[in-house]
Amino acid sequence: MKDITKKEMELVLFIFKNPEKEHNANNIASKINITPMGALKIMKKLDKQGILKAKKIGKAVFYKINFEKNYTEDYLIFLLKREAETATPYVKRWVSELKELKNADIITLFGSVLDKESKSNDIDALLVTGQRKFGKLKEEISKINKINEKNIHPIYQSIGDIKKNIQKQDKIILGALKGIVVSGHKKLIGVLK
Repeated sequence: MKDITKKEMELVLFIFKNPEKEHNANNIASKINITPMGALKIMKKLDKQGILKAKKIGKAVFYKINFEKNYTEDYLIFLLKREAETATPYVKRWVSELKELKNADIITLFGSVLDKESKSNDIDALLVTGQRKFGKLKEEISKINKINEKNIHPIYQSIGDIKKNIQKQDKIILGALKGIVVSGHKKLIGVLK
C-alpha cells in the first residue's frame, strides 16, 4: 500500500465512524471538503486496495469498510491513533488525561472540546466498561474531576449498550463515535464491524 493522503484518511475514518449510513461519493464529498469526483477517485482506489468494499444499488455505488481483509483492522487502528496524535495541543491534553483511566475498555473524546477547545464548558467522554469495573471507573472520573478546571462529563455504556444504541440510531452515541478514540481501538472496531 502506498502513502495515504490526508483526504484518504478522513474518508476512511468518516465511513468507519458513521456506521448508521450508506456512503457514496456524493454524500461523503461535502463532509470531507472535496468534490464528488475526488471522493469517487479515492473510494475506487481504496476499494482496489481492499480497504473499502463496493456495493452497487441501482446506479449508485456505496462503500463500506472491508473487514474481510486481514490488514483492515490494523489500518484502522493506525488511522485512529494518528488522528489522536495530530489533534491540537489542548485536545491532546485531554486525550492524555483520559488515557490514564484503567477501568474503561473503550474511551472516546467528543463534543464541544474538539471544536471550542478551552472555551468548552466540559469534556464529553464515552466510557465503555463492564459491570465489574463500573464502580472503579466512576471513582476514577470523580478523582479527575476534583483536580481539573473542567469536569469530564461521562457517558457510561457497556458493549451491549453501544450495539443497541447504534441500532436505535441514538444521536448521542452516534455523536460520541465520531469523536477521537483515546483507547480501546480494537474493541471499538469489533463493535462497529
